[in-house]
Formats: sequence, C-alpha cells, structure tokens
Amino acid sequence: MSQSLANPSQDHLKKAMYIMCYLVATQDYHVVYDGRLNEGLIAHTDSDWASDPIKGQSTTGFFTSLASSIVCWQSHLQKTVVLSSTEAKYMAMSDTCQQIVWIQSLFQKLGYNLAPTPICGNNQGLIFIRSNLVQEQQTKHIGICYHYIHKCIEDGKVSVYFIPGNENLADMFTKNLGVIDFLHFRKHLSIKFLDDKSSA
Repeated sequence: MSQSLANPSQDHLKKAMYIMCYLVATQDYHVVYDGRLNEGLIAHTDSDWASDPIKGQSTTGFFTSLASSIVCWQSHLQKTVVLSSTEAKYMAMSDTCQQIVWIQSLFQKLGYNLAPTPICGNNQGLIFIRSNLVQEQQTKHIGICYHYIHKCIEDGKVSVYFIPGNENLADMFTKNLGVIDFLHFRKHLSIKFLDDKSSA
C-alpha cells in the first residue's frame, strides 16, 4: 500500500478498507511466547520472483522466532533485479542473516552466547550455491554484500536448512495466502485469540 501513496486509485482505497476491517477483527489476537518449550532463535526466509510488474523486482520475506513465537519480521522489494528465483531467495537469505547477526550481537551484550541460528529456506539451488563457492562467478551481479552469508556460516553464526515450500512459514510475507494456509501458518507463529478472562 505504501508504494502507491503518490497516486492511489479507487482499488487502493478498497484494499485499505479491507486492511482496516482485518485489523478491527483481529484486535484481540496476541503473540504468545512459551519459554517452557525451550525453542531457541530460528529464522525462516523466502522470496517470490519478479513480482513487481513495473520494475521486475522480487519481494523478500523473512522472520525470526524465539520461545516458539515471532520476534521480528520484514517484507520488502529487493534493491536489484535478479535473473532467477534461486538468486532472489539467496538475496532474501542474506538479508535474513544480517538480521540474525544483529540479534545475536544484542544477546551477546546481555551476556548470552547463542548457538548457530538455523535459517530455513525452500530452494535446493539456494543450498547448493551456499555450499559451492565455485558457483559464485555466475552470480556476481547480485553484489558482494549478498555473499555476506558465507562469512556468517564460516564463523558459526548461522546454519542453513532446506524445508518444503508448503512448510516455509515465511511464505506469508511474500504473497497473499488462502484462508487454509494463512490459518495454518498463524497457528505455527503462536498468534492466538485470547478472551478477556484468559488475558487477565
């Protein structure tokens, strides 16, 4: 919506009203953290490919969770145009990695040293590029900053894992989901409805 502020249309107004209705309907939902589950920091990352019909840019989406619930998230257009979905997902993973390193630095200042943070992505090509540096010559146009993830892996800050696309919770940050998928992902992000009695 913010990308259309300069020249909004009637369709944008309808979408804004839809968003307002959603916010009103979900104002009693809360993010619930459960330290008893002993779940540490974990990240999910995803991207679409060239979803912007004007500039051809892809959308990055990622989030990190702690104590079984979400703590930070982002969804934004990537700065450069890429030539494949694998490259788009690689850029998204690098953005995710930078966020994780910042969180780890914060915990370190608080006196906690975290184990390597798992990053989950749903592209086998992404894992291949990450583990085979010889392939970098084919992806130099992504930019040096997006190879930052190699350094983080070598330093033991993050580790990368493949998960099936239908299990990648970051999918909801790159596209509109159907009701069934949305409710499924919301459940795993520990976003729950609490009535007045249980909230008290």
